Parts: sequence; C-alpha cells; structure tokens
Amino acid sequence: MKITAAVLHQSPVAAPYAQTQPLRIEELELAPPQVGEVLVEVKAAGLCHSDLSVINGDRPRPVPMALGHEAAGIVREIGPNVSRFKPGDHVVMVFVPSCGHCIPCAEGRPALCEPGNAANGRGELIGGGRRLSLKAEPVQHHVGVSAFATHAVLSENSLVKIDDSVPFEIAALFGCAVLTGVGAVINSGAVRPGQSVAVVGLGGVGLSALLGAVAAGAHPIVAVDLSPEKLAFAKELGATHCFDARDEGLAAAVKQATDGGVHVAIELAGSVRALETAFAITRRGGLTVTAGLANPAHNFAFPPVRLVGEELTLRGSYVGSCVPVRDIPRFITLYKSGDLPVNKLLTSRSDLNGINAALDQLAQGKTVRHVITF
Repeated sequence: MKITAAVLHQSPVAAPYAQTQPLRIEELELAPPQVGEVLVEVKAAGLCHSDLSVINGDRPRPVPMALGHEAAGIVREIGPNVSRFKPGDHVVMVFVPSCGHCIPCAEGRPALCEPGNAANGRGELIGGGRRLSLKAEPVQHHVGVSAFATHAVLSENSLVKIDDSVPFEIAALFGCAVLTGVGAVINSGAVRPGQSVAVVGLGGVGLSALLGAVAAGAHPIVAVDLSPEKLAFAKELGATHCFDARDEGLAAAVKQATDGGVHVAIELAGSVRALETAFAITRRGGLTVTAGLANPAHNFAFPPVRLVGEELTLRGSYVGSCVPVRDIPRFITLYKSGDLPVNKLLTSRSDLNGINAALDQLAQGKTVRHVITF
C-alpha cells in the first residue's frame, strides 16, 4: 500500500530545520504485515529528542530512514500467527521490540532484548528485513516503529493494547516520554514515599519523571534545567525547589535545601554535564539514575572513592526499566485517575507538514511535547 511518511536521507543535518528540511514528506510503499506483524493506522506521534538525536548525528542510524518512535494508533490488519490483537484495537507503540526468549527477556527485562536491539541498529523489524521502500529501494525502520507516517507495520511485540477512551494524542506520550520518565522514577529509582528526588533536564521525559515523582509521594522534589520557563512549569507540576543548571553554586544549594543531597537524582538531559550535576547532588548512600541518551562519543568521569566511601549507586535506565505490557496500562490508570496528568505536557500540535519547523522548537527548548496528528 502507498503511505505518506517523513524520511531522513542524511545525517547529521544542521539547524535551522525549517530551512534545511532534514525530513522529507514522501510517498512510500508499505508491504503487508508478515508472520507476527501488525498494520497500524497512525493517529498521533510525539516529537522526541531521540528523533532529533538521529537528525543531528548524536545517535547515528542507517539512512534513508522513516523516523518516529512515540505514537498511538488503530490496528487495521494482522499478519499470520498474531493472537494478541485484532482490527480496531487501539494501541501504543513501543520502540524496543522484545523476542521473549533471550536472557534479558527471560529475566523480565524486555527493554534490553538482544535481538530487538540488534534489529533496531540495522533499521529492520525484529522479524527480519524491511517493509518500507521508496522507488523499489529499501527504507530503514526507526527502532521498529517509523511512526511519522500515515501507517506502519510493526512486530506485535512492539505494541501494547490500550483503553479506547484515551485520546490518541495523549496515548502517544506513553510510548516514550511517560514510559521512560515515570519508569525511571518507579522502576529504576524505586522511589518510596517521603524520599527526596531531583530531576535534571526538563524536556518531555524529564517532566514526565517529575510527574512520576509526585505520584510516588516523593518530597522534596528538585527540578534542574537551563530554561526559566521550564523551571516555572516544573513548579506548577509539583516541584518544591527549582535551580538554574548554570548556577556555579548549584550542588551546594541543592544539598542545603535537601539536608545533604537527594536520595535519588535522575538525569534526563542526555549530556555529560547534566549527569555530573545529578551525581554531585546525590546524598550519601543515594542513587543516581541516568536515562538520557548522550552522544556515544562522550565520556563521564567520576572519583571512584565516592562510590565506596559514600556507598553511592550509579544506574542506567533504558525505557524506564519498564515491562511495557505491564507498565503502560498501569500508567494510563494513574493518568485516568488524575494522579499522572501527562496531558499537561502536550504543548503544541501540527500535521506532518509542520514537522521540520517543530524540530526547531524542540531543539531550542521551546516545546515540551509536540504531537503530529493524522
């Protein structure tokens, strides 16, 4: 079938993106779903820094590639041997497909699925190969999703069925921002009521983490960012203390405000400097969680004596250490009860033709979550 999609043909591409137009809106050929695959009509797709990282070269990927990984839609067709979905189901897309059989999957850690990670790196679906083409030439899949398109074929293991009552533009956020941010608090950070939490980096994922900290009963909650507007927004969402990341006395100020530092500091900016900040404001015996995807060429250095002498823990968090089929429904339940108001993170919308201009807004930190609607 013919579909319309946003395709990246080269990387890196420099801003301003409204002028350089890294994503071309093109007509692609989409092959039907194969064994274990599903055809989904995409209804809403969020614009995330992980998309921007592919465009600016921080996350190298094979091109040409149809981008987009945070989305929701409606199942339109199922391939052979698909048992968990039927046409008409509303679904959220998950950017790490899981095979269910490798050691991480068997240990209940599907975000670390080895075949899924390998397929994502090749630009293929986990079942092998590609279903997208342009003038008979293959187009790569973006982390098994490629959601900046009218339709997508995905592995059934890249989908989670959701309640039909959730608006698509809100449901899309659960595929990345909420899954990663809230998961970093609940799963990776194991935050308990009354523990202090800091969130360093207040993009869509960071503000999702802040909402997760509020829902978990954390106190105090510290927000750190470069943007005064995002710090003010964090205050509205429940942060008790807000700090400018450029303040040279930041670490000392946070420690004074939190009686020695926070129990759990979560870095979600995707930069080494942000991780250094999170590590510096973690209290003795505390936990630093990093869930931001920094440039793979960048390195983080720290004095190992602190790990020993202060019994610190440094932990990575990918996809919020989530089990998507478990966590997306429970996070949606929290949203519906009003305890996780992720709808507040949706700050702008456009159709697919507005995607390059929206990239500029994202790169400049002027939007929290921009959603492409179809």
